[in-house]
Order: sequence, then structure tokens, then C-alpha cells
Amino acid sequence: MTSHEIDYRIFGEEMQYVEIELDPQEGVVAESGSFMMMDDGIKMETIFGDGSQKDTGFLGKILGAGKRILTGESLFMTAFYNDLTGKRNVSFASPYPGKIIPIDLTEYRGKFICQKDAFLCAAKGVSVGIEFSKKLGRGLFGGEGFIMQKLEGDGMAFVHAGGTMAKKVLQPGETLRVDTGCIVGFTQDVDYDIEFVGGIKNTVFGGEGLFFAKLQGPGTVYIQSLPFSRLAGRVLSSLPKGGNSKGEGSILGGLGDLLDGDNRF
Repeated sequence: MTSHEIDYRIFGEEMQYVEIELDPQEGVVAESGSFMMMDDGIKMETIFGDGSQKDTGFLGKILGAGKRILTGESLFMTAFYNDLTGKRNVSFASPYPGKIIPIDLTEYRGKFICQKDAFLCAAKGVSVGIEFSKKLGRGLFGGEGFIMQKLEGDGMAFVHAGGTMAKKVLQPGETLRVDTGCIVGFTQDVDYDIEFVGGIKNTVFGGEGLFFAKLQGPGTVYIQSLPFSRLAGRVLSSLPKGGNSKGEGSILGGLGDLLDGDNRF
């Protein structure tokens, strides 16, 4: 086994975090900003890329880190090692309400494809790379563009889904149509393409976009009910414009705020 064999526990319901138990000399890599807490004796190190390859030279490290720039992620990742005897714990938190999904790469023949911002952390040795779309339509209209992340290796990885997570196991030839932003990830045998919604009324007035993601089995697909882009869009659309409150819930608008106890000036 080339990846470190780590144990873990996931805590919480809506705002989860994962606690990784490290034996001596074991390590875990994580996205910058996902760290929550760690025991005494854990060593933290900032590295280029995912650190899955050793002694590749400076150019190799630059190329590995460059892959992460293409996916919109930070140039650096953070590695955490247990340098002492005995077990030590380090924890990583989800960035917004949702679920943390443990992915055992050995169950998926060493490869899992996920959206660009889904990756949370993984056992040291797991490679976090890029997956290019070979289909023009998917790249232009698929919501995720030409580039997605791929997780490769034989260890544990953890990805994050917004809202509630749905796991679908597709049989050969079975098709699932999904909002493009709701895809968390899928196994390597799943055929991913986009499909035009169709119909003038659906296109103009449907409000669901022009395209669906079309996922065809065999394979496993993870779907999220609340993509962060959708959550952010709803928050932005409800922000007061020009500094004035929208007065939601009251037919009196701003005047209603004087009567409901919200009297900040």
C-alpha cells in the first residue's frame, strides 16, 4: 500500500468535521483553510501540490502544483504528520453546511472524479490531480468546464457535499439526469455528458438552466442537494440594495421593522 492507512471518525450532522487518527509517522494532506484542530505532537508542513510523489525534483513539484492552479485551487496544500509515539488526532471541518463523504479509493479501482472544490483531505500518498473533459459540449455547458479533480491512489479521501447527499449506484446503461451544479463526484466508469433541456417554455421560463448533466452507468454517483454556488446566489439576491432592507415578511416593508423589534438605525 503506497498511501498511509488512516482511521477516521465523522462528527456532526449539518456542520460536520472529520477526525483523522494518525499512527506514528502517518500523515494526511488537506486543502488550505480546512484545518480545525490537532493534538500535541502533530507536525504541520506546507507543500507544493499534494506531496504524493517524493524526490521528483523542483520542476516536478512545480508541475504538480500547476495542476492545482488549473482547477482553481491554491498552489499549496498542508500536510500533517504524527512525529511522536502513540496515536494522535487531527481534524478538518466542512466549509459550509452539508456532509463529508469518505471515499475508499481501493473500492473504486484507485480513481474517483469530483468537482473542483469538493476535495477536503486525504491520506498521505493520494494524488490530487486534474481530469480533462474530452467532450466539447460538456466543457462549454457542463457547469464544471473542461477540468475536474481526480483522486488517485489506494488510500482514504474525503470530499464535501452541500446540503443532503444522495448516493446513486447506476447499473450498465442506466441513466440519471442531474442539475450540473449538484454533482459532487463519480467513479471512473460513469459516462458524463450534457443534454439540452428542450422545449421553448422550459428553455425560456423554466429557470433551471439550458442543460442537464447526463450520467450513464455503470458506476457510483454522489449528488448534493445544495451546491455552494446556489446558496451564494440566494444570499446575494436577498441582500438589500442601496442599504435599504427588503422588509421581508411585512406588507409595510421598512415601516414594519419599526413594529417588529428590529429597530437598528
